[in-house]
Amino acid sequence: MTRILIVEDEPRLRQDLADFLELRGFEVTVAGTAREMRSALTDHPLPAAIILDVGLPDGNGFDLAAEIRRSNDCGIIMLTGFADSADRVRGFDSGADIYLVKHSTLREIEAAIRSLLRRTGNPPTAQDSRGGRWVLDTANWAMIAPDGQALKLTATEFAFLSLLCRRQGEACAREDLVTALARPHGHFDNRHLDAVVSRLRRKIGQVTGLPSAIKVVYGVGYAFTAPVVVE
Repeated sequence: MTRILIVEDEPRLRQDLADFLELRGFEVTVAGTAREMRSALTDHPLPAAIILDVGLPDGNGFDLAAEIRRSNDCGIIMLTGFADSADRVRGFDSGADIYLVKHSTLREIEAAIRSLLRRTGNPPTAQDSRGGRWVLDTANWAMIAPDGQALKLTATEFAFLSLLCRRQGEACAREDLVTALARPHGHFDNRHLDAVVSRLRRKIGQVTGLPSAIKVVYGVGYAFTAPVVVE
């Protein structure tokens, strides 16, 4: 697995980041101080990337980035509350590869990590990406493949996958699916359901290059048979 070191003194943010990145299939080590960061770099294999806070209780992130850069070749993503352009320039001058402010979403941080790893020639493998799991992104109406590719969904596709993914591999009856997908004052039946499934399977294959995990359960309905997380 691709290893990420999070250096952040705010416990809740540190834990949220660690939990999220582990869910995404990364191996995560955390540190709340500069001292703990140095120990992590000494006691563990070198991480592929470090997420580095600027304001640590026993060190300045700008100085620490320069210190890391002098002796290590890992990527550095600076995560800070300082959004001023001068601070950004200072961050890059100190050795940071990417500079993010703390109101960045967890998904933006993950995207920055993956972009950095691609640029440094150390892209995460399919095994690293969500541990082989699919992710249904309920906020953005998207299905994210195990290798990180995102598939935008229509309202009907999203409603269909929401029902299947929440069943965690169990079959969802045709009647329940038809009822959930029917529009007010509109007609929706089994034929329309099968058409939705056919288009969605084809779409998944074309966008991700992966086989669809939407399977027919004869006499019942459909099931999503791959490991999946609903967020």
